[in-house]
Amino acid sequence: MNTPRFSPKQRRVLTWWMPGGPDAGKDAIVCDGAVRSGKTMAMGLSFLLWAMLCFQNQRFGLCGKTIASLRRNVLSELLPRLTELGMTWQEKKSENLLTVRFQDRENQFYLFGGRDESSAALIQGITFAGVLLDEAALMPRSFVDQACARCSVAGSRLWFNCNPAGPNHWFYKTWIVEAEKRNCLRLHFTMEDNPSLTPAIRERYQRMYTGVFFQRYILGQWVQAEGRVYDFFTQEMVGIAPEHCDKWYISCDYGTVNPMSMGLWGRSGGVWYRVKEFYFDSRVQMRQMTDGEYARELEKLAGGREITAVIVDPSAASFLELLRQQGWRVQKANNDVLSGIRLTSDCLKSGKIVICQGCEDCLREMECYVWDLREGRGDRVRKEHDHAMDDMRYFTATVLGRQRSGFAACIVERKN
Repeated sequence: MNTPRFSPKQRRVLTWWMPGGPDAGKDAIVCDGAVRSGKTMAMGLSFLLWAMLCFQNQRFGLCGKTIASLRRNVLSELLPRLTELGMTWQEKKSENLLTVRFQDRENQFYLFGGRDESSAALIQGITFAGVLLDEAALMPRSFVDQACARCSVAGSRLWFNCNPAGPNHWFYKTWIVEAEKRNCLRLHFTMEDNPSLTPAIRERYQRMYTGVFFQRYILGQWVQAEGRVYDFFTQEMVGIAPEHCDKWYISCDYGTVNPMSMGLWGRSGGVWYRVKEFYFDSRVQMRQMTDGEYARELEKLAGGREITAVIVDPSAASFLELLRQQGWRVQKANNDVLSGIRLTSDCLKSGKIVICQGCEDCLREMECYVWDLREGRGDRVRKEHDHAMDDMRYFTATVLGRQRSGFAACIVERKN
């Protein structure tokens, strides 16, 4: 048998589940990091060894972005290793089922693709002793959560493997930032953890990328890389709320299932500052708020200030009517997306609008508000992390747009 060399980090992946070890009490493992860092093979091999040495006649899940990518990225390299270790296996491609035998043990491994939100239905109803999710950050949360919920056999564990995405990706915030809280072993990989790469190959990869792409693909950091709408925006542009303002507005992007975002804008010295915000995500809070509750939060945000107008998402008919009944001056927002983005970009660059410290959700969305770079989508933004971005755009387009007759000459570059 051709015995491969393993790095210390790969060996830890291979042995973390063994009784008596320092990681044996963990319920899950996450391996994330750079491309070509050797995490996929180590995790796949460890998962199969764990399953075959610890269980008999159980079912397991093997999940990829698609079944084709799972076979290509994991099984094509893993199955020959099983043969070298003395295991036998049989794959029924029509059933997406892999049966593995080792000595007197036999277990079944079902293959699933987590392509989109509808994929969660494919995995419902089955009981697993463990599940491996390759490319977990590319899968929708509904699929990953459903796969995890299937693991109810005593001793079951969860295995995640992925390359990094943006810093506000749900997987990063849930399974990496909160790894300790979830009793999860997180191992971060770089190319130095893959002994099969020569120094020359590592250097070639390092020359291929620069900037945020180097951070993500080579250093394995969770940074926003592709297609940021406001890619010029930096932390140095974040301001401090002025002590006195001579005019006030509130802008709202309405949501019930989707998040609700409201920003309080004050003018000082001819500059508009987003000084405070309200942001409510019903999915995170596990409950929805009524229009009446939102109206009370808006009143708290106003804080007794004289509000010139509340600028509201034009589709929020019920909320608009409620605010009118309560005596607020309301305006339907200008909702031309592309021209609004152009004007907002120009005003941010010129300092005519400033996002202040404390507007955490607005600043968070700045980092992950991106163009939809999929072929055939044209100049569109992804409908993700866009709620504070929408309320900021509503304010800029509605209040400042009418003051700038020449704004159509301003452009935003879309970087593919």
